[in-house]
Amino acid sequence: MRTILHSDCNSFYASVECASDPNLRGKAVAVCGDPKERHGIILAKSDPAKKCGVRTGETIGSALEKCPNLILLPPDGEKYVHYSRRMRAMYAEYTSQVEPFGLDESWLDVSDHPRSGMQIASELRRRARDELGITISVGVSFNKVFAKLGSDLHKPDATTLITPQNYQKKIWPLPAEELLFIGRSTARRLHEYGLRTIGDIARSGPDTLHTLLGKNGDLLYQYASGRDDAPVLSLLRESDVKSISNSTTPAFDITDEADARRILYLLCDSVAERMREQELRCRTVAVWLRDTNLVSWERQMQLPAASDLAAELVHASLTLLRQGWDMRRPLRSLGVRGCDLVSSRADTQLTVLPDRRPLRQAALETAIDGIHARFGRASLRRCVMLSSSKAVHADTCQGLSAANMSAIHGHV
Repeated sequence: MRTILHSDCNSFYASVECASDPNLRGKAVAVCGDPKERHGIILAKSDPAKKCGVRTGETIGSALEKCPNLILLPPDGEKYVHYSRRMRAMYAEYTSQVEPFGLDESWLDVSDHPRSGMQIASELRRRARDELGITISVGVSFNKVFAKLGSDLHKPDATTLITPQNYQKKIWPLPAEELLFIGRSTARRLHEYGLRTIGDIARSGPDTLHTLLGKNGDLLYQYASGRDDAPVLSLLRESDVKSISNSTTPAFDITDEADARRILYLLCDSVAERMREQELRCRTVAVWLRDTNLVSWERQMQLPAASDLAAELVHASLTLLRQGWDMRRPLRSLGVRGCDLVSSRADTQLTVLPDRRPLRQAALETAIDGIHARFGRASLRRCVMLSSSKAVHADTCQGLSAANMSAIHGHV
């Protein structure tokens, strides 16, 4: 039987701020967006702030009413990425099979480790406290879905064991919407048919779920029944990485192509840079759109040749945007995904008269990577960003948005 861990860094952004500044420890701290913009909400809060009733997602004004002494801090994406990488390096000491799920969460497959999952979880929690100054909650189970549910059950700084013998008692009474991939729309449909808990989903049977939700219903039935056999995808094996993506919800509705184009440039720059870091190229580009009614859809297209260049990703993304977006429907969120990945070290088929423009573009983008690494992302930006009166900046698609860049099926 497999042993899967899911590690979740508690109140990650706020915990990192307190760990990096000893003067903040023990105080009510919250990381928040700009109150003058639509991101003027609480993104993360420390335990003292939580005890005052401050909640993630509420407005800054509401939080200050509950906790007048609340210390408000702007998000620092580079700092959070740094701590995330240190945490993942720690995981890698126990197994090569580490799959990130956002900046603050990861699955680990420790099935072949000589120590038990509970022992490893306890040691990881201690090391996170001692070496990074943060706390983590760890779920230990025989599959990924139950391991994640376990890490959510007890916080902060706790380990929860979910076994084939106890999962019906611990997991089935939980609300249906706590199961992975059940959003508001799916939860609402399940509730209409009286399926309110995870146990209700499991007991309803596969035929009922398939009738209600199609293939998604089949997946949810497997998850609720403890039959998830999805592997933990190792970052150390490039063939496991299925796609690299980034998405953002800007501080304004996207109502014209000009603003959508600027955001696509930022997203494609981010995706392309991360592909180059991992020596990967994509053969397919996908664009994900969500309107202000929270209706989402996706379009994708194949590239003429595998690429890790932002310029080529932007061209494909704009083509997909124009094909799939009715401009009468304002967009709330926008995302880009590079998929069907191959190694950039693989042999490339050359033409008789090769086009040297991609080579020049590759040299340019590699040089930009070096400048960003040395001086930060704000040191060099595209001119297209200067033509907008709205707050479209490089940090729109960096830092905090990275928390939503990963997905369970091998996206990193």
